Amino acid sequence: MPRRRAKSRTNSSVTLFVLIILFILGIYYSITGRDPDGVFGTGTPTALVTSQTSTAANAPTAANASGTWWEVYFTDPVNISNPADWQSSVAGRLVEKINAAQTSIHIASFEFNLTPVAEALIAARQRGVDVRWVTDDEHGLEADIEPDHGHFAMLQEAGIEVRSDTRSALMHNKFWIFDGQIVWTGSTNITENGVFDQDNNVIVIQSPELAAIYEREFQEMWDGQFGPRSPSTLDEQVVTVDGSRIVVVFTSEDPALENAIVPIVQSATTSVRFLTFSFTDFPLADAMSQRFKAGVDVAGVFEKFGSETEAAELRTLMCRSVPVKQDGNSGFLHHKVIVVDEQIVITGSMNYSTNAEENNDENVIIIDNAEVARLYLQEFDRVWNLAEDPEVEMIACG
Repeated sequence: MPRRRAKSRTNSSVTLFVLIILFILGIYYSITGRDPDGVFGTGTPTALVTSQTSTAANAPTAANASGTWWEVYFTDPVNISNPADWQSSVAGRLVEKINAAQTSIHIASFEFNLTPVAEALIAARQRGVDVRWVTDDEHGLEADIEPDHGHFAMLQEAGIEVRSDTRSALMHNKFWIFDGQIVWTGSTNITENGVFDQDNNVIVIQSPELAAIYEREFQEMWDGQFGPRSPSTLDEQVVTVDGSRIVVVFTSEDPALENAIVPIVQSATTSVRFLTFSFTDFPLADAMSQRFKAGVDVAGVFEKFGSETEAAELRTLMCRSVPVKQDGNSGFLHHKVIVVDEQIVITGSMNYSTNAEENNDENVIIIDNAEVARLYLQEFDRVWNLAEDPEVEMIACG
């Protein structure tokens, strides 16, 4: 008995010692952010970027196995639909980038009405960052007088210059360049609808070479060069980052569908997946259906609004037996995404339409990276599982 009590006292002492050590390490970790010997960590960062989550503490993070040169984010209108919860949304990630900027933030973005983003940009301007914004005239500056807007006016009152395209076609880009080093792009307009109601994506890439490509396009628009007459530098818009090839196409100076998207789809050997807001381009639909006929696994989701019209290519694909659905989200499916062979991701601001190809200012970015593709395929699965089969009687096959 005495020995048992002695052993119990010894175990208690060891336990107390371990708890004290863990307490000290915990204080060190909370102060420095460093995790000695991985006590509080989970090991090597994985190449997974989560979609938006419901609490700021679990806000999306980004890493890949070889570094942190890319990040991918998706809006989540099912779980993150309250603008008051902006910290855990895509807008929260954007504010983090704004707050980290040291020299410049150059923006080409279609619409805008998020107050936290405006406040972060004003704070950046006040600390000496060069903040400039190119937007659309009708949907940007002119819309700023509408209810729940006025955010461009906030920027201008703080000394941030905003310019628009002043033409009937759209300045439809959604890209941001931070410090000439980081590019943020995708389908997401920086609006309440874009972040909290719609299905959207963002890809962020850290690459001075890629940033230089976007800076050149930004400067052209800043100087008033828009549309098909703006200079083409297509031959200079290819970079390789950590072994991943990235191609950028700006419309309407260069035809993205004809030059890049359709040929990539035609090269598919195993699979094609797509998520699309507006898809009215027959050559692209034909390329997809031809690959399906050749045995490639093809499937896609259309935004329901407008997809049953004569112009939409839902009918073409459905009538050729390609598996297609219509979005089940009460807000818009606003993606412009194609994933080919689980390897190549096509995204950006451009809808698959003649108008976007020939008149608007848009950007398409093509990333050859299987880990990035995996994330977009996860988003495809999420949207597909919520989507609905088209009503056959509404879409008559001739």
